[in-house]
Amino acid sequence: MEIKPYILITNDDGIAAPGIHALVMAMKEIGDVVVVAPDSERSAVGHAITLSDPIRVVNFNKNSLWSGFAVSGTPADCVKIAVGALLERRPNLVVSGINLGSNAGINVIYSGTVSAATEGTILGIPSVAISLTTYTNPIFSTASDFAIKIAKTVLTKGLPKRTLLNINVPNVPKSEILGVEITRQGMANFAECFDKRVDPRKRVYYWMDGQKEDVYAGDDVDDEVIKKNKISITPVKYDLTNYEFMNELKSWNVEI
Repeated sequence: MEIKPYILITNDDGIAAPGIHALVMAMKEIGDVVVVAPDSERSAVGHAITLSDPIRVVNFNKNSLWSGFAVSGTPADCVKIAVGALLERRPNLVVSGINLGSNAGINVIYSGTVSAATEGTILGIPSVAISLTTYTNPIFSTASDFAIKIAKTVLTKGLPKRTLLNINVPNVPKSEILGVEITRQGMANFAECFDKRVDPRKRVYYWMDGQKEDVYAGDDVDDEVIKKNKISITPVKYDLTNYEFMNELKSWNVEI
């Protein structure tokens, strides 16, 4: 009897989000799927984990099409508790998504979607994050079809240690995708502003908003490739050491 790959699905948009539903239905074509995801939206929480509060887990059922576990914590919590407590066997692959909105440029640091895949990588499991570059009128089939292709490839070839794949898919029909490129993480950032408001009890509060600012860093970076209706695949490492600066830093002769 053939043993199918065991695929852990998670996200940061919440277990009821349409993107995770599209991803689950796609991954069911190639493996046995288990879903462990936040019970509500946890976008832009980065790699936060829960230490000071209990983590609640409840069963979740999606119209009898699939079931999973809804977790009160962060995306990284979901992967940790899945592997450490909930699952009967170790996953062969972690896939995080399908996220609404691109995770490119500096945004990668803040992304809960990417952080969930990072946690899988930390635990030694090949991991992929996949995002669709829109917040409105998503064409999930383009991303889910590519998710099948990349999942099969990763399951066959594996990934290097400490490396995950961050994938951004343009929100166009599959027929309009003009290719796939391997990219670097760009430097695009958000120009943030804070709207100062007053609540009914006359207390001041702030609401953060912003616009993404493109910073051109070459034709081979994630944001530039997405603009050309090409799928961007960026190999991401969680080692944040600036190796190029180490020798100069040693020359400072900093001592006690």
